[in-house]
Amino acid sequence: MHCILKLYPEIVKQQPDKALPLLIVNILPIGVKGLVVAGFLAALMSSLASTFNSCSTLLTLDIYKLFKKDANEKELLIFGKVTTVLLVFLGILWIPMMKYISSKMYVYLQSVQAYIAPPIAAVFIMGLIYKKATPTASIFTLISGFILGMLRLILEINKEHINIHFIKIFATINFLHFAFLLFCFSCMLIIIISLLTYRKENENPYVKELTIDKETIINEILKSNIYH
Repeated sequence: MHCILKLYPEIVKQQPDKALPLLIVNILPIGVKGLVVAGFLAALMSSLASTFNSCSTLLTLDIYKLFKKDANEKELLIFGKVTTVLLVFLGILWIPMMKYISSKMYVYLQSVQAYIAPPIAAVFIMGLIYKKATPTASIFTLISGFILGMLRLILEINKEHINIHFIKIFATINFLHFAFLLFCFSCMLIIIISLLTYRKENENPYVKELTIDKETIINEILKSNIYH
């Protein structure tokens, strides 16, 4: 990066995303250029394939099969293929929207993750450390967090047309700060709703086994000290 900055200071400062392409095109020898481009294409194909496969599996087994429990393997396979094609089509339609979020690819990827990941992380972590967490609280938190994240995304795209002050702040706050606030909000939401919906007699023993218990932690520490 320092080499490219010295060679092409104006281009790199104005368009940082062009640093690596400039390095590949102008610095590397011809044979190495082909290897690097092939590596990028292979990594891209692998990432896209795993993403589409995971999404298709999720929609097929966790949603379609839930509503149609008697579906056979052939029906599930057809639905998975159709879902994959639909996801690819939606991904292509989304490409023009990327420039409205950020002109820098890295910032775009991190900002989109910041709008989606905090509720999921909050549900996962609170499910491990908070014994009274309930399924109702988790589902409500995931839905609420997704709505807030998408609302922030829409407002960020249209931030130049917003005149209301507090909505303007919500739309222009740094995406990392927004991710932290959304995570804290999701954790508090899980605690509040869990306290309202928790019933000791209806506690799911399978869920309880997944949570971290103080006695288990103490026993593991004592065991490790004994063995060492």
